[in-house]
Amino acid sequence: MNHTIFNIPLDGDIPGGHEKVLFGMGCFWGVERLFWQLDGVYRTAAGYAGGTMSDPDYKTVCSGTTGHVEVVEVIYNPAVITLDDLLKTFWENHDPTQGHRQGNDIGTQYRSLIAVYDPMHKLKAEESSLIYQGQLTKDGLGQITTEITSDLHFWLAEEYHQQYLDKNPNGYCGLAGTGTCFL
Repeated sequence: MNHTIFNIPLDGDIPGGHEKVLFGMGCFWGVERLFWQLDGVYRTAAGYAGGTMSDPDYKTVCSGTTGHVEVVEVIYNPAVITLDDLLKTFWENHDPTQGHRQGNDIGTQYRSLIAVYDPMHKLKAEESSLIYQGQLTKDGLGQITTEITSDLHFWLAEEYHQQYLDKNPNGYCGLAGTGTCFL
């Protein structure tokens, strides 16, 4: 299956010099569109991470019994867009204080998550969480519930979920930030 925007395989190898991060910000449709629009992003893919079963599907993930999170895999060129830039986009475009929900989407599969694949990237993500929490506190908002982890396995979601908002431009997108800016 090919990416409808970049016309490359969704499960192809990561090119040399590129890096990978997973973001869980609620429904993966809007999250994927948010990141595919950024210069320096090579590929995005909707999928599932974490959880207690291999090869999850949408129906079982939505049951709330598997522990998976809807995520978007972002493959990016750090010479064009930095992890810091991606983290700023992550924090400002959803509400990381909501726990197991984002807006109208409720359930453990919609929780906020960052998964990285380099120990230094985990430190950057944790530092960014502390900085953003300071901004949220200044704005009178709650505590961040985002899980920051490393080396989670990623499973591609079904083909109809891939680049959903490219195929369905008027489709549902529940992304909404808190209004707090990351400095």
